[in-house]
Amino acid sequence: MSKQTNMAAQTAFARAVVTGDLDALEQVVAPGSIDHDPATGQGPGPEGYKVMFAELRSAFPDLNVEVEHLLATDDELAFAYTISGTHLGELMGHPPTGRTVMYRGMQISRFDSDGKLVERWGSSDELGMLRQLGLAETH
Repeated sequence: MSKQTNMAAQTAFARAVVTGDLDALEQVVAPGSIDHDPATGQGPGPEGYKVMFAELRSAFPDLNVEVEHLLATDDELAFAYTISGTHLGELMGHPPTGRTVMYRGMQISRFDSDGKLVERWGSSDELGMLRQLGLAETH
């Protein structure tokens, strides 16, 4: 495994999410991959990511993820990112607001010797997103 292989896998993962070609996640996520910070109802492996990102892309059809900073070792990547999109579909039971959001997050990804994602730790500012949508109180 190498930094370049892992960066290529992470780039392919991001491309699948942004373009909506979620079947491409099968190529870069190991079958038993564990997300240590899963979304509600998210299962393991590529299927879990497909379900999570299908819901997010349904809520934000113009979803974009911009990597702001990236650090790599031979088996891990850590990066900060900004997510943006327009709320045009149902999200967590809430109807579309038509509002645009922009919020930050960070992630650490660990890869196996085949360059497939096996573990993920991450956090996005979901409360900030909900506040921008008018779905959570601001204080």
